[in-house]
Amino acid sequence: MCRGDALNDILADVFGEMVPRARQYHDFLAEAGIERGLIGPRERERLWERHILNSAAIADLMPEGSSVVDVGSGAGLPGIPLALARPDLRITLLEPLLRRVNFLTEVVDNLGITSQVEILRRRAEECHESFDVVTGRAVGPLKRLVPWVYGLMAKPGGQAVLLKGGSAPDELKAVDKSLDKLGLRAEILTARAHSETESTTVVRLRRA
Repeated sequence: MCRGDALNDILADVFGEMVPRARQYHDFLAEAGIERGLIGPRERERLWERHILNSAAIADLMPEGSSVVDVGSGAGLPGIPLALARPDLRITLLEPLLRRVNFLTEVVDNLGITSQVEILRRRAEECHESFDVVTGRAVGPLKRLVPWVYGLMAKPGGQAVLLKGGSAPDELKAVDKSLDKLGLRAEILTARAHSETESTTVVRLRRA
């Protein structure tokens, strides 16, 4: 991972004027996030690359001014980095567990982004709102995710942008028939927050 001036340059390019808030969020994860069990202690030294910048990698895939829901937001990944990288987006963090909701509320309040970010304590299948974009990270396999995200995608034109690992091709094969029945088109993309950061695999589902 880049450090020092190199990291400063990357953060400036990705977050612009929101760099101080991105650093504040990093500190929340490194301290309260680890203390409350939302982030593993071994992740402390990898928070920028593996979590925050990894989440921001999908920022350029979001249409301007979109409403975005982060399913199973947990510690706010990818929703909060997205909000900081793209202040034009309207973000909803969907999280059913109270202790995580409490953490998210503290973070959003302290970052001063309450006008942009809403927090809902709800399971995806219990949410009856629709959004331009549905996103999620480390929530589960596509076999479980597809029914959830489909119900949240606006129609027509709604899409899901899901951060996945190397298992993406196999996961897509496992849901191929389900996608056809629902009228969803799928593609695998590679995204990165900055030319100097690691790339990540993204599955994008589009509603006809």
